[in-house]
Amino acid sequence: MKRLMMIVVVVAIAGFHTPARAVTLGTGENFAVLGGSTVTNTGATVLHGDLGVWPGLAITGFGPGIVNGTIHAGDSVAQQAQSDLTTAYNFLAGMAPTQVLTGQDLGGQTLTTGVYFFASSAQLTGVLTLSGPGDFVFQIGSTLTTASNSSILANNSANIYWQVGSSATLGTATAFKGSILALTSITLNTGATIDSGRALARNGAVTLDGNTITIPEPCTILLFGSGLMSLFAKRKGVVCSHTA
Repeated sequence: MKRLMMIVVVVAIAGFHTPARAVTLGTGENFAVLGGSTVTNTGATVLHGDLGVWPGLAITGFGPGIVNGTIHAGDSVAQQAQSDLTTAYNFLAGMAPTQVLTGQDLGGQTLTTGVYFFASSAQLTGVLTLSGPGDFVFQIGSTLTTASNSSILANNSANIYWQVGSSATLGTATAFKGSILALTSITLNTGATIDSGRALARNGAVTLDGNTITIPEPCTILLFGSGLMSLFAKRKGVVCSHTA
């Protein structure tokens, strides 16, 4: 009987799968912050995820900053994460845009799933609303900046990616969502937060000041009931649907 139940469980699991996401960060998924040259912090920053730097070695300001994860300063784990970051960055940069937003402020807009292209800089002033399942990708030719107290509202916040051609700066008390993949540097001003995302800089520094960064929670398979079982997965900010 126990063997039969085990077979039922295997069959039930085999009947479902998580749809492959278009974007993957590889080992970079584990990092809340990854710098290229240095990572510096001032104040009571809290990182929910790993912290690393490569090829640089310097990480300063932890504490007073807190890392709820592992610190990788110039080691092989950070090196691999940087390699995976480069792969993901190039993948995002090569995606075909679905809409051009060059010259438009993201504030006040409501966008659905897609790839949004800025030939040069991108600015967020106010509130950006992202609605729908799937990946949201922002291709930004140069800089990404947000005004103080700006925010992003999203019901699928784990799948938001910002590919930034130079540097990103989040203004004071910005409530940001998604993973920033910057070619050069990332600066978070006082009180800025990143929910369900990351600050990943390929070549330059990540500069923090009393911030909170929380990576998306991984999907968890939950089995319940007896006999034939339902299967679903859920992570912070997004339901991971399954199809037969």
